Amino acid sequence: MSNPNRAFLLGPLLKGVSRSFYLTLSILPVGMRDPVGLAYLLARAADTIADTSLIPPEQRLDLLLSLRARVNGAADEDAQMQRMAVEVASQQTQSDERVLLESLESALAVLSQMSKPDQLAVQGIVSTLTEGMEFDLRTFPDEQSGQIIALRDWGELDRYTYLVAGCVGEFWTRMTYAHLPGTLKGDPETMLRRGVCFGKALQMTNILRDCGKDLRIGRCYLPAPMLERIGIAPEALLLPDASARARGLMFQLVREALDHFREAVDYTLAIPAFSLRLRLACLWPVLIGLETLLLLVRNDAWLEPEKVSKIQRSKVYRILSYSTLISPSNALVRSSAVRLMSQIEADLKG
Repeated sequence: MSNPNRAFLLGPLLKGVSRSFYLTLSILPVGMRDPVGLAYLLARAADTIADTSLIPPEQRLDLLLSLRARVNGAADEDAQMQRMAVEVASQQTQSDERVLLESLESALAVLSQMSKPDQLAVQGIVSTLTEGMEFDLRTFPDEQSGQIIALRDWGELDRYTYLVAGCVGEFWTRMTYAHLPGTLKGDPETMLRRGVCFGKALQMTNILRDCGKDLRIGRCYLPAPMLERIGIAPEALLLPDASARARGLMFQLVREALDHFREAVDYTLAIPAFSLRLRLACLWPVLIGLETLLLLVRNDAWLEPEKVSKIQRSKVYRILSYSTLISPSNALVRSSAVRLMSQIEADLKG
């Protein structure tokens, strides 16, 4: 790739906007790092557009669809891209987010210089992720409306977790087969299914962790039938007693997440111990996700945004440190994950 901006885009800028995910990106084998990193940048730009609440939802949706079309090769969206840089970038308080939006043309130039298989893979994952963002914009009310809308049913939640994260596990798996052939043990169909579960596990964890914050912008990812069964309306989830009243529902979704995490552990152990970088790139989010679920089930105020179940940075660094030591051992990796899952299950029963 000869694009002079490539080093900046996939180096300092990627680090600036990806935050903790950069830890995972930075240890990926070289062949995977560029397509995965570029896909992250483009998806992050789309997410920034979708989340800029100072711009009306209809306008955000219009810009989001234009970005998707441009990623997929539409040449007649240049005017919209310029509009994006001016309108959305000017609303960003984080300088890295603004620079990312202003660098979209450079990012698309990098995409055009990738191999055809990588181009198609990046276009595919960005298209699917933006479907999830489109779903948010079409389903939920304007953040300033004061309304709260819940998902219609479990199937809608399951589909959403695929669109915004399960597809990432699928993409990651395809990139591994493409750039590191022979690395993954197990047949491709099984690994692709596990990859989807991996992403869903992480997204379900995020949904539960951020539920209180999302409710306050009108988004209830807890399906309406589940709320009806416990006799609580979406608006009542803002009340002081909501965390206690909806605790059983949260526990039910934690159990679903744990089932997905079991598949994620199997996925991680299908990576040979000698592929240490790739194994760590999977092990870190598994352990951080399980630690987050443990905080969540022990949080009596889980729906209060100021009491969010978030791991302290010092704990994250401890996880990175000890997981690096245990990563070569299948037995130690599994026992570490099982220990956390057993603690979570004990709290669910208690």
